[in-house]
Amino acid sequence: MDRIFSGILLSALLLFQDPGVYGASPQLRGALCRTRPTDLVFIIDSSRSVRPHEFEKVKVFLSQVIESLDVGPNATRVGVINYASTVKNEFSLKTHWTKASLLQAVRKIKPLSTGTMTGLAIQFAINRAFSDSEGARVRSPGINKTAIIVTDGRPQDGVKDVSTRARTLGIELFAIGVGRVDMNTLRQMASKPLDEHVDYVESYSVIEKLAKKFQEAFCENVSDLCVSGDHDCQQICVSTDRSYTCACKEGFTLNNDGKTCSVCSGGSAIDLVFLIDGSKSVRPENFELVKKFINQIVDSLDVSDKNARVGLVQYSSSVRQEFPLGQYSNKKDIKAAVKRMSYMEKGTMTGLALRHLTEKSFAPSSGARPGIPKVGIVFTDGRSQDYISDAAKKAKDSGFEMFAVGVGNAVEDELREIATEPVSSHYFYTADFRAINKIAKELPTKFCPEEDPCECKAIVNFQTKVEDLINSLTRKLEAVTKRIAALENKII
Repeated sequence: MDRIFSGILLSALLLFQDPGVYGASPQLRGALCRTRPTDLVFIIDSSRSVRPHEFEKVKVFLSQVIESLDVGPNATRVGVINYASTVKNEFSLKTHWTKASLLQAVRKIKPLSTGTMTGLAIQFAINRAFSDSEGARVRSPGINKTAIIVTDGRPQDGVKDVSTRARTLGIELFAIGVGRVDMNTLRQMASKPLDEHVDYVESYSVIEKLAKKFQEAFCENVSDLCVSGDHDCQQICVSTDRSYTCACKEGFTLNNDGKTCSVCSGGSAIDLVFLIDGSKSVRPENFELVKKFINQIVDSLDVSDKNARVGLVQYSSSVRQEFPLGQYSNKKDIKAAVKRMSYMEKGTMTGLALRHLTEKSFAPSSGARPGIPKVGIVFTDGRSQDYISDAAKKAKDSGFEMFAVGVGNAVEDELREIATEPVSSHYFYTADFRAINKIAKELPTKFCPEEDPCECKAIVNFQTKVEDLINSLTRKLEAVTKRIAALENKII
């Protein structure tokens, strides 16, 4: 009998440990969009008809498409060709292996502001951009070769023949026209079927709407809601028949909203301080998005006096403590205080803010607790106007886990200098404020202290259920044993 019970318990515990049941990674648990390995080259028109503010819209479009890709040497490689009367190779397929560096490179592209030699740009893509020396991979069924052409006018050279050569070489051509573009030119360039490869928008102000189409086009499977992005799961989206459910990674708890996950659950304690750039370059409408970013992260925490404490500091030309650690002991009060925060709208003294974080925000007088992990999240949209190296080093040397989040004109070198090692998992960048909600979903999974497996609430609950099951089986077996004994007595 003991052997039977031991077998049941062992099987149950092995089932609990099976990653396919509880602890699978997002790639296994959910059908999150995975882009096919692709050599992707953007060919963008920056002729004089494209005004500077319109060119910025094109860069936002590029950034939004890149945000959705799985970037890497064995995944999607990205290059950009900028053209007008001449062609400029902004960066090749072998230049950038990370999404963050790609987005920074896109941000630095400047318009050429001359003529419109679209055919020359396509020929350049054939001869150079898609060559082995520039990082293009050998043509194979497993590697797509794709070019996205964005133009707003009639080319000053021919595109028909060179586009045919490109398609013959296996390059899939998408043609996007803006404004007074010649539609016949778009049809001459694009691959077939034309209705899937030709797009038109009336102005650059709405070109960003096409980003979703290309995000889906590069997905291996867009038949379910998890892939198409029609959900708001914080960690894992699990596809079901014409629907989806949200799930959390092992050690996380799904909140009552059915979408977000509590990271610091089961009694984990953390002192977390946000250091928020309130400089005038952020702009009021984007500052409201930053507030939502903060509250989205707060929603994922187990806020209480004993567990997660949150503090908030805003900086510009000076530093202002919005509220210290421990002033609020529940999410509702913290989120209300964040919403009340007024916009400072001055300079960008990131170094001064980092010194404040180190010397004051994590001091016991500000609510910091001894022996509790300290985490700082620095959010900025531009280059610091003061020196940050010493303050950033002091914060990390003090044992604070530092995360750097940059948007727009943030400087990658400064973000790296602020971020704790490994830098790749401690700094984030996006070109567009509207995409920071994606960072808010990912960031909390990086900084919560790991729970002692012996104290994990989920395991304790499971063990309780197993014990109840075993006790129930024991009672049933005892009843069966008594009946058998009674039958034996009757027979005798």
